Amino acid sequence: MQAIHPVLDAIRFTADGLVPAIAQQHDTGEVLMMAWMTRETVAETLETGRVCYWSRSRGAPWRKGESSGQVQTLKAMRLDCDGDTLLLLVDQVGVACHTGRRSCFYREVRDGPDLVTIAAPEVDPAALYGTPGA
Repeated sequence: MQAIHPVLDAIRFTADGLVPAIAQQHDTGEVLMMAWMTRETVAETLETGRVCYWSRSRGAPWRKGESSGQVQTLKAMRLDCDGDTLLLLVDQVGVACHTGRRSCFYREVRDGPDLVTIAAPEVDPAALYGTPGA
């Protein structure tokens, strides 16, 4: 998938070749998650319409939902004013977070040192992603 897309030259990737991407549910505005993308994963996402991120821990492309079924379909991509952050308007199937919650942003910072978990449904990650090593 070596499609050339003009937006690739407008994106300011880090020295490591990464750009942060924020996924937002296209019809509700719900912020789902933040992940990293490379030039190649941006190109693949634009070409296929299925969101592909870069997994820093695996050092490889991460096609959202490939193993879990929790797919993100791209509806629109926006580039911020500095060209160094992407906003992906997506249609999220199921949950976005590996904890089993719809959004990764379920912890609220309030006055004081404590994080407060906002009441949000949670499912067993093993049920979504399988048992590690299996």
